[in-house]
This record gives sequence, C-alpha cells and structure tokens, in this order.
Amino acid sequence: MTDTNKITILHFSDVLCIWAYLSQIRIDELKKKFGNDIELQYHFIQVFGSVEQKIHQDWNHKGGFTGYSQHVLEVSSEFEHVEVNPEIWTRNIPASSASCHLFLKAIQLCEEHEQSLKDAKSGDDRKTVFEKAVWELRLAFFRDLANVSELKAQMEIAKRLDLPARKIQDQIESGAAFAALDLDLQLKEKYRVIGSPTLIFNEGRQILYGNVGYRIIEANIQELLSNKEGQASWC
Repeated sequence: MTDTNKITILHFSDVLCIWAYLSQIRIDELKKKFGNDIELQYHFIQVFGSVEQKIHQDWNHKGGFTGYSQHVLEVSSEFEHVEVNPEIWTRNIPASSASCHLFLKAIQLCEEHEQSLKDAKSGDDRKTVFEKAVWELRLAFFRDLANVSELKAQMEIAKRLDLPARKIQDQIESGAAFAALDLDLQLKEKYRVIGSPTLIFNEGRQILYGNVGYRIIEANIQELLSNKEGQASWC
C-alpha cells in the first residue's frame, strides 16, 4: 500500500542496461537525501528480452556483439564509480533479461510476504533485500561476467545474500512471479515507457528517461514536495 504522505517514484529498468547500472548511484543518493519523503516502486521492462534479436536489430551493421561491447566500455569509461568487465557482451552472453526479472520479482514478492526479509537491512542507505539483489545481479553481469540469465547464476546470488531459495522458487513455480512481471508490462504500456532507466513522478505527469543528471531528478522531487506542503506554484 502506498503512503499518501510520500512522493511515489516509479522506477523502470532492464538489469542488463548499462545506463541503469551507471545511474544506480543517483537512486542511492535520492534515498539518502529524501529518506521517508519518497517511495521507490521498482518495475522491469524487457529491453533485452531477446538479446540476440536486440543486438541483431540495433548493432548488426555496427559490429554486432563486438561493436556493442566497445560501446558499453566507452560509455562506462566516463564513470569512475562502476566496474565493467573488458569482455562484457562478448563472453558468457545472457539469452534474455526476462529470466533475471522473473527471479527478481520472486524476491520482491518474498520480501513483501516475509517480515524477516523486510527487516534484513543494513548500512546507512538502508537498502531493502530486493534492492540488494538487483544490485548484486547487475554486478554479477557487468563486473563479474556471469551469465545471469541462467538459474544457476541467479541462485548463487540468492545464496550469497542468504535468501530463501525454496521460497523464491515457489513464487516462480506458482506463477505469482510471472503475474507480477506481467503487471510491470501493463504499467509500462500505461505510462508509455520507452526505455531504461525511466523514472515516473506525479502519476505519470513527469517522466525522466535515460541518462538524466542527479540535480534534475532532485529538482523534480523538490518541486513535488513543495507543492505537497501547500506552497503556491504558478507553473
């Protein structure tokens, strides 16, 4: 249930998207600065639902996987806060981000239902178990070059975070995780999300897509908080 006293931010991303990986630091900073004033709701979109098709369609004339790998390395070289394996997208290439998202939706459902997982937070950023799992999966792919579309790699992440593997599997086998992922798709269509990452504020009235600077995101939140407090605005 959404707290009406908070600013709700819908966060759409694909875990294999380099821009979502690079921009995570901005999300972390938002949580630190605004704390209980904001509520982040995480959703997934399948930009890399079929990796082979995606690269063939967008990069076949630009070097295919090798060309895309070089692009990702060039982009990431401008950001010192992340690590990207030099063989990214040329070895241990995942078939689809959809399986990753299914795994993460299962963890998200477990966290919603298990008080013990809700309470398992540590550090100044107070990341939820789900948020930790998303970050660990991105690290496993971009930094460690794991084929994260495989269940084995996903369960290794669950084990590393001391998550209940059987309960995660139950959410998948019962169909609940599939249903949650479908709801993400419905929200994507509702808000006409075109890519990763996308932040949506104010019930869809404000949409920030792509490599948007922290100050711009911060300004949007500040404006919404000011209006929520009853301050007049001419715009």
